[in-house]
Amino acid sequence: MSQSLDIDLLRSFVAIAETGVLGKAAARVGRTQSALSMQMRKLEAIVEQPLLYRTGRGVTLTATGERLLLRAAELLRKHDEALADVRGAQLSGVLRFSCPDDYAVVFLPYLLQGFASLHPGVQLEVICAPTPRLHELLARHAVDLALVSVAGGAEGDGVDGEVIRHEPLVWVGQRGGAAAALNPLPLALASPDALDHVLPRQALQAAGRAYRLAYASSSLTGLVGMARSGQAVIVLTRTAVPDDLQILTAEHGLPALPSVGVTLAFDRKAPTALTAAFAAHVRKFLPLA
Repeated sequence: MSQSLDIDLLRSFVAIAETGVLGKAAARVGRTQSALSMQMRKLEAIVEQPLLYRTGRGVTLTATGERLLLRAAELLRKHDEALADVRGAQLSGVLRFSCPDDYAVVFLPYLLQGFASLHPGVQLEVICAPTPRLHELLARHAVDLALVSVAGGAEGDGVDGEVIRHEPLVWVGQRGGAAAALNPLPLALASPDALDHVLPRQALQAAGRAYRLAYASSSLTGLVGMARSGQAVIVLTRTAVPDDLQILTAEHGLPALPSVGVTLAFDRKAPTALTAAFAAHVRKFLPLA
């Protein structure tokens, strides 16, 4: 009996091809790594060809995988356009969306690409800033909605109360670097009122670990640069850790860090149809983790 290409399998395959890392692809499509691996075995059984090479550094495509990727991207685009057209869900207008830099690096390309394929008449404007600055933009109605962090998944002003996923905070440093062993611990942290600044300092104080603030900036690029230089330890959400940096743990003398909740905040209690549609898109593709 012949088998058909399943849209969900193709979507997961494209996520793997684009990220090159099973963990990141799993986060993108809202599945566990084991479930994603099962999907790929099923897809390889359907095409009767190996599609992926699994290496210590990630995943690469076979020649057959490269050919399928071209077809899969086209099929997904046409599928999403057809579904939106049948549903009569074509929207138009300008949507102003904002999120922190680390969420932008991991989630934004996939979110924007998927929404644009469903609603090609929508113009998306994006601003990246720390969560406290995002709430200021919302209060001024400078953006329509924002993906923000909340401590422990708690509700906050303007937040819809639904935690879409949880993101563990982790200590990050240069691979094989010595910064974590220094006393006091040199830190490079985000804006002073951001959770990824406040929570690490609270954890160190509770553990009695001495530290000094070597660098403070809302720039993700600047923070990552400090970690790569070996001059400081930084704090990121786990999904945003670059492959060339190392997650530091209790073995490096550092206390455990909590997770933050990821949720949506709006500039008004009754969002427009366009804003509500994008919010639903975000909730669908950033499931609880």
